[in-house]
Formats: sequence, structure tokens, C-alpha cells
Amino acid sequence: MPNYTDPFLKDILRRTKVIAVVGVSMNPVRPSYYVARYLSLKGYTVIPVNPGHAGKLLFGQTVRASLSEITQPVDMVDIFRRSEAVPSIVDEALSSFPNLCTIWMQIGVEHPEAAAKAQARGVDVVMNRCPKIEYQRLFGELRMGGFATGVISSRL
Repeated sequence: MPNYTDPFLKDILRRTKVIAVVGVSMNPVRPSYYVARYLSLKGYTVIPVNPGHAGKLLFGQTVRASLSEITQPVDMVDIFRRSEAVPSIVDEALSSFPNLCTIWMQIGVEHPEAAAKAQARGVDVVMNRCPKIEYQRLFGELRMGGFATGVISSRL
């Protein structure tokens, strides 16, 4: 499994403004829902993507059936789908967003070949991690819950 440095992950989370979340659920108890909601509350524009809910509203955004339906630039594609679905999502992301910066695969989601394809196009890739958890860890929110985050800070 790749080992991502904290500065690498922090840079991604700082530079990202618009995130397309593929496989988002409308069900508030599903991880894809609360991760997308959390990111939207942190100031990211979250564009939900799920063909089963296309046209509905979620976090103030219309749910899209596919990445190719998104007309605005996207900085990060966050994938909440099984690993075998990743190659087609990466292909669609690369063709839909010429200035895409990051492909992020959620915990349990990995596809080294698709990752290599994106990296060859200059896109940063994170696999088997959650941006919500990394945001909380790197920007001091987990510490307030008593977690040892490995990040040294003078803040409590």
C-alpha cells in the first residue's frame, strides 16, 4: 500500500475547492453521505454523482448521473465505489476534466493500474484513504476527540 506523506495530503486538501463524489448516497447513515456532507461543511463545493439519484438535490447541489454531466471544473474526484469500478471512473474523469488535480479512492478502494494511468497524466492519486479522516487528522480536529494523530501542534 502506498505511503502518503502528511505534506502531500495536506497540499491536496488545501488546494482543492471542487470535489465530485462518485457513489454518494442519499442515506445519512452511509459513509459516502456523511463524508460528502462533512466536506461541504468545510467549504468545499461537493458535486454528488449517483445515477440512481440523478436530478435530486443534496448539499445544495444537483445529483449528477455521471462525471461527464458536470460542466464546471473539478479539482478532485472522490470515489466511493468498488475497486473494479475504478478504471471506467478514472477514464471518465480524465476525459471530462482536463485540469483535474486529484483522484481520491476511499478506504478499501484501490486500483494501481488506474492510478498509474492518472499519474501519467499528472494527476495526484490517493488510494485506500478517506479525505474526511485525513482532513480531521491533519488540521487538528481529531485531537479534540482524544486521538493521537501523529501531527505536532501547539494547539489543543
